[in-house]
Amino acid sequence: MGMYSRRTIMCALGVAVAMTGAWAPGAAAEERSSVKIGYAISKSGANAGGAGITTIPNYQLWVKEVNEAGGLELPDGSRLPIEVVEYDDRSSSEEVVRAIERLATQDEVDFILAPWGTGFNLAAAPIFDRFGYPQLAISSVTDRAPEFAKRWPRSFWLHGGGSDYAQALVDILAKAADQGTINKQVAMISVAEGFGIDLVNAARPAFEAAGFEIVYDRTYPPGTTDFTPMINEAAATDADSFIAFSYPPDTFALTQQARVANYNPKVLYLGVGTQFPSYAAANGENAEGIMGLGGTDVSNPKVMEYRKRHEEVIGAGPDYWGSVVTYSVLQMLQEAIKRVGLDRGAVTEELSTGTFETVVGEIKLQDNQLRDMWWAGQWQDGHFVALAPADRPGASEPRLPKQPWKPAN
Repeated sequence: MGMYSRRTIMCALGVAVAMTGAWAPGAAAEERSSVKIGYAISKSGANAGGAGITTIPNYQLWVKEVNEAGGLELPDGSRLPIEVVEYDDRSSSEEVVRAIERLATQDEVDFILAPWGTGFNLAAAPIFDRFGYPQLAISSVTDRAPEFAKRWPRSFWLHGGGSDYAQALVDILAKAADQGTINKQVAMISVAEGFGIDLVNAARPAFEAAGFEIVYDRTYPPGTTDFTPMINEAAATDADSFIAFSYPPDTFALTQQARVANYNPKVLYLGVGTQFPSYAAANGENAEGIMGLGGTDVSNPKVMEYRKRHEEVIGAGPDYWGSVVTYSVLQMLQEAIKRVGLDRGAVTEELSTGTFETVVGEIKLQDNQLRDMWWAGQWQDGHFVALAPADRPGASEPRLPKQPWKPAN
């Protein structure tokens, strides 16, 4: 099947699902054998690392748990197992658009789950809207979410905007500067893609308003592997804080190259990937004190139970930012189907207006957006804990300055 892979997930009883054609979205349970759910995701290419940690495992975990319980529950109390149709978008925005269109027009799936990444969700949004599918854009950070929710009323933007994360970081650093822990100079780099552009455009005015001076500000193209020149240039400034709005491969490379260069800023804040368990595994004690987006309330028993199930089923722990949000949003979809059935329009309306109990607590969207989020976190004692909003229950206190690098074993 070339670049595509297709896999049928059987129900918990081990009964094979027999496919005999397409069904209308609102068809009754007795007229069908399963609910077809599709997605196009980066299983190869530059985005595979992020998708393979945050998104794909949670899609798999959710499908497994739903099917082991007998399937998705419908309003009449009957259940139907989920059948999955999945494509590898090869980390190409053109491929993700083609694959989603194929899911809608050829596979005629009942629901389509979102791709990974801000840029890919933006590219896919018109396709979701054209074919009448709700788009649960979980791994997408954009300040234009209110605009997009109006332009594409079936879209849901569930990871906040750049200004949310940037302002949380600025508030933390401003407090540290007021306490004399750091100076008010910042060195900053960002990936020239939707995520990085959104974050850096929000960070610049936020730092300026708080009285910080950005003494170094560079963007870099996706796929960059050598950050040594930027690290050396940042190190040559007097900035106590180094900020990188980076994607996973960049985040790992930046950390390694900063260690090799013995670049020890008092604040080291990195982007996507900082929250991955593999980041802590790769850096050991040197991860301690490094900051980034997101975070987890490790005192929340439901969240920790979810993390345990994820590790048991997937064989690896979830990340400390997007994973639990991804799973919670799938719980919302599951509950919406239980309430209103398989009609996509009715499900979209229920997601937009309903209130849902999830592993992160009660969720009620605001104008198709999730606003109750953790905006900043830090590695502390082996966990990437949530720092902001500081007044939200479960928030930890920042630990600054970051410790110097420890020698490699």
